[in-house]
Amino acid sequence: MSSDLLDALTALEQQKGISREVIVEAIEAALVTAYKRNFNQAQNVRVDLNLENGSMLVYSRKDVVEEVEDDRLQIALEDAKDINPAYEIGDVLEQEVTPRNFGRIAAQTAKQVVTQRVREAERGIIYEEYVDRTDDIVNGTIERQDARNIYVSLGKVEAALPVNEQIQGEAYKPQSRIRVYITKVERTTRGPQVIVSRTHPGLLRRLFEMEVPEIFEGIVEIKSIAREAGDRSKISVHAHNPEIDAVGACVGAKGARVQNIVNELNGEKIDIVEWSEDPIVFVANALSPSKVLDVIVNEEEKSTTVVVPDYQLSLAIGKRGQNARLAAKLTGWKIDIKSETDAREAGIYPNESSRFIASDDADNDSDFYDEDVTYDLYQDDEE
Repeated sequence: MSSDLLDALTALEQQKGISREVIVEAIEAALVTAYKRNFNQAQNVRVDLNLENGSMLVYSRKDVVEEVEDDRLQIALEDAKDINPAYEIGDVLEQEVTPRNFGRIAAQTAKQVVTQRVREAERGIIYEEYVDRTDDIVNGTIERQDARNIYVSLGKVEAALPVNEQIQGEAYKPQSRIRVYITKVERTTRGPQVIVSRTHPGLLRRLFEMEVPEIFEGIVEIKSIAREAGDRSKISVHAHNPEIDAVGACVGAKGARVQNIVNELNGEKIDIVEWSEDPIVFVANALSPSKVLDVIVNEEEKSTTVVVPDYQLSLAIGKRGQNARLAAKLTGWKIDIKSETDAREAGIYPNESSRFIASDDADNDSDFYDEDVTYDLYQDDEE
């Protein structure tokens, strides 16, 4: 047994990074429990594991006292001196009490402890690997589904995709490949639990980082994201170099870059707008594809009143208020949209600070613009 145990401890130390001393301590503690359970003993004992010769010896431990109250835990000074005259009150007397058939129980217990430690070490390695990948995209395979979760195999671990993290209407077929975003990694008694998402705005951010080299390299920065997963999203971008077209970089030649992301998200519409530190410009951009006549800012309430042409009021608001809602999330400003007629009647438009002029020949339905292609994604937004 000594050789096998020594080889196992050496392998664990080299392959799993588990200290030999830690395992020996765990085995000794487990053997104490096994001794008390199998031999119906309540006394205080310790186990000495000798790796050199493979011996496992049990020693009872008793406190040397003047008057014994519990003979399982104590021994009188007089009796202790019969064993060794050097004992004094307060010393601990140890005597070997190894049962005859303890070797079989010891071997079985040692095997269980080593197996458990290996399992714990593997779980620890997996946890450390995936906790470092929180807020990142991983590829997986859909394994199964129950009433609450879809379970995605990530290779070493099975991740849970909760109902509230699933895109409504998206088909999740067993054995199909899927990209998911890791939101949380927790330690549990059954190993690391990984929670993933398809609806998190971080998924959209990571997809753009993967698809657009300028974002990955830091040339173009994603400033904010507003997402209603499976339906529509808005993303604001900014290039620190004024000569770089941040929106164009994200769209790509003939819209190829953004279209790859749209395909990954099963047709989710994506507005890419230019970020600006000026709230007037930023709010106007965020309401794309609608044209804006004016943005009136209330700094104290962090709110804006936006004036749009009458014929673009429904486009600016969007279906069920979606365009305005996403623009507000994207900018962090409250947005109240008024038609040009209502704004004129209220006396708030035009005014001296107006910056925007509507163009009658503007394409009301377009989303992204590139040299050779126009993405016509919002033709059904007008009501």
